[in-house]
Amino acid sequence: MIDANMNDLSERLFQIFRHPDFLSMKGLANEVPIFIQTYKASHEDVARRMVDSLVVRLSNNGITVKAVDLFTLVLEELEEHHILEALINDETSFEKIELLETLQNYADPKTHLIPRLIRAIGDEGTQLTLITGSGRIFPFMRTHTILESLQPAMLRHPVVIFFPGEYNQDPNGGSHLRLFGAVPSPKINNPYYRATNLDHYRL
Repeated sequence: MIDANMNDLSERLFQIFRHPDFLSMKGLANEVPIFIQTYKASHEDVARRMVDSLVVRLSNNGITVKAVDLFTLVLEELEEHHILEALINDETSFEKIELLETLQNYADPKTHLIPRLIRAIGDEGTQLTLITGSGRIFPFMRTHTILESLQPAMLRHPVVIFFPGEYNQDPNGGSHLRLFGAVPSPKINNPYYRATNLDHYRL
């Protein structure tokens, strides 16, 4: 059964995501339209179902929304380069460091993952993109790297990253992500890379 707090979150996000001011990125000034919604790592399955439900509800309300899973994108990249089957079949013969390096290579943000993510997000007609899978691509890809790589893409609609952990912004600038509430990322100092924390978002 869905936790009551997650039910409340789902309804709150639905009201935000369907609002014209949010969809038109009103009030963002020069900041990029990237948002982060945190949740407890223990709520991973519930969060995925919540996102699926939001996509259906928003679509039924006439909003063109895309859901993108980062782990699925990595699998697609591996499959496109004809190495996914080999990795699965020969996994036991790989050293852990070899497997990690292979995954890091094919999840490289500049040459692989971000270009595929941008294609998945699309532009024409899309009003909102919801991104999941931040926890599933750790440790070979970190969310702060995705944030930094997405910024130059000149996104033209809101993009929401669902993150199983904590996201804190310093009053004097910079921000921190803590995956699973325990694994810290390097401090993100550039204000143009600072995603908006939806926990504090007000219409």
